[in-house]
Amino acid sequence: MTALLPPPAVAAAPDAPWRARLAARVDGRGGWGWTALVVLLAGLLRFVRLDLPFNGSAGGKVFDEVYYACDAVGLLSAGVELATVEGGTCAPSTGDGAFVVHPPLGKWAIALGIRAFGEGPFAWRSAAALAGTLTVLLVVRAGRRMTGSTLLGCLAGLLLAVDGLHLVQSRVAMLDVFLVLWTTAAFAALLVDRDRVRAALAAATDLSGHGPRLGARPWRLVAGLCLGAALATKWSAVYYAVVLVLLAVAWEVGARRTAGVRAPFRATVARSLLPLTGALALLPVAVYVASYAGWFRSDRGFYRDWAATTGGFGAEDGLAASVLSRLPDALQSLVHYHREILQFHDGLDSPHPYQSHPQGWLLLARPVSYYYPPGLDRGDYGCDAASCAREVLAIGNPVLWWGTLPVLVALVWLWLARRDWRAAALLPLVLAGVVPWIRDDLADRTMFLFYALPAVPFMALSAALVGGWLVGGPHAPARRRRWGAAAVGVYVAAAVLALAWFYPVLAAQTISIEAWRDRMWFPSWI
Repeated sequence: MTALLPPPAVAAAPDAPWRARLAARVDGRGGWGWTALVVLLAGLLRFVRLDLPFNGSAGGKVFDEVYYACDAVGLLSAGVELATVEGGTCAPSTGDGAFVVHPPLGKWAIALGIRAFGEGPFAWRSAAALAGTLTVLLVVRAGRRMTGSTLLGCLAGLLLAVDGLHLVQSRVAMLDVFLVLWTTAAFAALLVDRDRVRAALAAATDLSGHGPRLGARPWRLVAGLCLGAALATKWSAVYYAVVLVLLAVAWEVGARRTAGVRAPFRATVARSLLPLTGALALLPVAVYVASYAGWFRSDRGFYRDWAATTGGFGAEDGLAASVLSRLPDALQSLVHYHREILQFHDGLDSPHPYQSHPQGWLLLARPVSYYYPPGLDRGDYGCDAASCAREVLAIGNPVLWWGTLPVLVALVWLWLARRDWRAAALLPLVLAGVVPWIRDDLADRTMFLFYALPAVPFMALSAALVGGWLVGGPHAPARRRRWGAAAVGVYVAAAVLALAWFYPVLAAQTISIEAWRDRMWFPSWI
């Protein structure tokens, strides 16, 4: 009986056309001069006047700074968050542990700013300003890598730099800007990994079977670390973790298909399932648990001794409890703590004057006022009119946010009609900042516009991508390039002018009440 043998491996010609399709659009070394200019602008916008506003009625703190800045002080003194007292004054180091509903990593970042600069608004906001500035840097480099254009990368970074919501969140001691930093960093790391995978396949000579092993993939590990840091900042990072893991798999499958590997999905599973699980699932979990190191080491953390004092989970309470009962007491206590946190989030339905619905977020239907001292008369805070206003309004740049609606339509077209992988990646990353919250909205959970902040870097990247398509490549008709460049120029100029117009109500500048009303375009903005 004659056995059917597989055909011998045939090395692909070194100049095969598919090898060119696997090549990166641009290397990662150029364009740093223009990058530095955009990042410098972003840093100036975020650091100048960072100590303002100072809310005297709340210990200098605005909005949720009364929680997170004080949590950071507790972490520095006791390794865990401590209960706060009235008026935004932080508890002394002898205070009891506090029940907090977000992981500690973002508060540790705020704590580093306090450690570096001491007490005061600049200190507890400095880490947020740095995180916002670094996110602009990541967007510029990610945009450049995706489009092959330093100009388009800088355009994406500039749009993020002048977005009002991202600017405000970069100037307050809250957690969301750290979440944005880590999710954007994870995406940028996976972009580098994607290019390296494609380069390795382009250089391969034996593509038989499942194709070559791709060796060490440090940028995938970097992405895993960043996803863990995002989850250790806010749980809502899970929406982006799911999308990014799916993108990582899809990109490798696509690269193997382009290289001619048979059954590219099966080959990806065979070659990469275990290392991918380790890098993008187990590593983030390890980072998340490690973020509670202070809680593990302390005897004052909330629920820290729950298992020791109650006996922990009982094996008689079901299969899940039986498995949990085998964990060490500290881990059982942490699991119980997280169960209580989940119940808190599910039951968070207290009305708030600035809550909003995710269906209206892209329309900026209801921004959030962080600071507005009432009744400012001549002489108050430098007021030179009969009546003045001074506000921090967390609102996006209307040019970017309203423009995202047609941009999303363009992304769908680029994905389906042009098979553009960049549109296919950016579309779910924008939607991940809005769509998952609709379920919570239907359950009457209290939500705010700034929950959509992680989508903003991808909104900026999407706008730059569509702008590049409008202009066309170097071989596009001159008329198209001329009108496309004019349209993009008008769009960018409008975004910059919108920031200049709204800046007084983003950064607590004192303006006349008439000037303030001119900036409240809709009754729902008041």
